[in-house]
Amino acid sequence: MRLTHEGLPVDLDVIPDITMRGQDDPHGRVTTRRPPTVGQLAARIGDLAGRPADWWHLVRLDPAGPSRVTLTGADGVLLWLTTWPPGYRTDRHDHGVTEVSTVIAGELTEFTIAPDGVTERPLRANRVRVHASGHTHELHNPGPAFAITLHAHLSS
Repeated sequence: MRLTHEGLPVDLDVIPDITMRGQDDPHGRVTTRRPPTVGQLAARIGDLAGRPADWWHLVRLDPAGPSRVTLTGADGVLLWLTTWPPGYRTDRHDHGVTEVSTVIAGELTEFTIAPDGVTERPLRANRVRVHASGHTHELHNPGPAFAITLHAHLSS
């Protein structure tokens, strides 16, 4: 079968490979390495969340405050796991970089602070969130149990 478009033959070598999803050239040609996109960071977090055997043993339940554990990162990406004790609330902060995160267990509430006011939003488990640079917020664990989150951003 010969592919045509409007009666003209189609050169399959010039059609983008839809399976690449932003990765380097699968045909082995030398390409310029680019940092992962926000979508790729989100995919990495989603994949990691689905493999608790890779990180569950690192969970530290400290009632005095959050426990942050750096995970192995690659391609200039910093990955970490945070546990949040019940009732803990952060100070107002901005991460300074675009960050991707997801709640794995428990519950967190985010208070976003913007010039037009404060917005309160529950952060649901298994939903990846993107926080752009300049995103000022506070986090609170209102639940009776620890919350666990996974995070990623490009390291500098």
